[in-house]
Amino acid sequence: MTGSAPSPGPAGRHAFVTLVTNADYALGATALCRSIRATGSSADIVVLHTGGVGRFALEPLGDLGCRLIETAHLPLSDAFNARHARRTVHAVAPFSKGRKPDFHTPLDNFCKLRLWQLTDYERCIFIDADALVLKPVDRFFDYPEFSAAPNVYQSLADFHRLNSGVFVAAPSLSTFEAMLDRLDAPGAFWPRTDQAFLQAFFPDWHGLPVTMNMLQYVWFNLPDLWDWQAIHILHYQYEKPWEKDHPRAKALKPLIDLWHDVLHGRPIADPASPPNPEKG
Repeated sequence: MTGSAPSPGPAGRHAFVTLVTNADYALGATALCRSIRATGSSADIVVLHTGGVGRFALEPLGDLGCRLIETAHLPLSDAFNARHARRTVHAVAPFSKGRKPDFHTPLDNFCKLRLWQLTDYERCIFIDADALVLKPVDRFFDYPEFSAAPNVYQSLADFHRLNSGVFVAAPSLSTFEAMLDRLDAPGAFWPRTDQAFLQAFFPDWHGLPVTMNMLQYVWFNLPDLWDWQAIHILHYQYEKPWEKDHPRAKALKPLIDLWHDVLHGRPIADPASPPNPEKG
């Protein structure tokens, strides 16, 4: 990490961690942090932020009591960085099931691994900045490393793959160093960046309930799996709820409206009230 401006300092042994790489994700993180605090959690919230984020965009997170830690890209080889540039990654492994915004930068994703440097904490729950916490999740701090939910949003056949938008980890400098060695091995290529790497590094990962990382496309692809009363974390994994040219805005309107209500501190209706989409 290049430096830090903690606000406040570590208060306990647990922390929620997110990553902010530009002003868009800072806005997302603001909604995320509001949602965490609304559950009554007293755990620290750590926001890792890169040089792509301006001071003005970070101010709301500081006002929410988040611990802001500036970080840099990982010290990786030029060859690794070339293999994982946006154009290269999207050409080799294009997103065919949804659209990533123009600000999506694959190399930024690897900064998630900086979590393992946060040795002030015994256990962390990482949550992507494009997510909301709808129910208390502090009990999952007791889950082992490495715990993640399955990458299910199109077919139940995907339960064998993890989604790295939410995971439980134990910070450790030795683990971090081992990750760097494995990550930048000669010729290594991770088509889904941190997600592909973490599944390879933790092949025996522990399963979190799918409700701990409910991907937004479940809303219309697998409606029988959608249960508002059970969802703990809602993850807007492709198009983002703050995008003005959102191509799925009509299909996902109840989810997008919920995100805006949380961001602006408006009263949230009973989450069971939005009707599930009809099948087909």
